[in-house]
Amino acid sequence: MSLAMSVAAREAFLAGAHVAVLGVGTPDGTPLLVPVWYAYRPGGEVVVLTGRESVKARLVRASGRLGLCVQREAAPYRYVSVEGPVVAFEDRVDAAERSALAHRYLPPQTARAYLAATAGQLTTDVTVRMRPERWRTADFTSFAAAFS
Repeated sequence: MSLAMSVAAREAFLAGAHVAVLGVGTPDGTPLLVPVWYAYRPGGEVVVLTGRESVKARLVRASGRLGLCVQREAAPYRYVSVEGPVVAFEDRVDAAERSALAHRYLPPQTARAYLAATAGQLTTDVTVRMRPERWRTADFTSFAAAFS
């Protein structure tokens, strides 16, 4: 029994609103792993906004690659891990893209308050775009059903 997701299933899962764990290598070879908000549309690029001077931004810029892992934390468990090259490291953040990201993760009123309170990030953050290249997935739905 294969636990791997189909292309359509993995892309739909990644497109869902999950907090991702971003991974990027450090100069000593250990990974930096940090939770991030992200955006993704099936067939597109993964988008992450982060502080221009953050450790993760510096490491992503230096390595030119990053990985993300998202999961369903309740049974039946599922995960998608994706890794690929950074195809754009933009020294700016689009206000509409930032607003969409906040509304993806927060209720409307909270998102509006968050955006107002952190408006300065439009000038202190960068936009990172990664093209998914390597995928690892598992969906334990059918496996779990066998024991129900």
